Amino acid sequence: MGTSDQAIQKTPVPRRRLGRSELTVSALGLGCMGMSEFYGAGDDQESIATIHHALDQGFNFLDTADVYGLGRNEELVGRALRGRRQQAVLATKFGNVRSADGQFLGINGRPEYVQQSCEASLRRLGIDTIDLYYQHRVDTSVPIEETVGAMAGLI
Repeated sequence: MGTSDQAIQKTPVPRRRLGRSELTVSALGLGCMGMSEFYGAGDDQESIATIHHALDQGFNFLDTADVYGLGRNEELVGRALRGRRQQAVLATKFGNVRSADGQFLGINGRPEYVQQSCEASLRRLGIDTIDLYYQHRVDTSVPIEETVGAMAGLI
């Protein structure tokens, strides 16, 4: 037997249930941050091929954030998931704020920002629903109940 991908027996990827939710994710996920920033120049075609390969192998948990690549990472993940959305559990985050040139401006957990960030992420990802949406960093100037309340309103 050769060592081609077809000849290799695929081992099932272990799954975990997230908290009390109905979400079941692969025990290992794919963090997509480095595909758009922080670790040198990215290659979109290679990144999309990596996401597709992970999905093909049974890994279904993908993680991104609005701040990665100033939104470009969500756009990249969105392109990779076109036609394959049902295969992925998608997590994205909000709260870290950067300027157009990438400077860190602070953390924002204001309820109106939560709503705006979610709508912008949905547009960039090209989807109707985010499976796991969470705050990247806590904004200590906003009572957590207000931020979480705004997140609950998104459901």
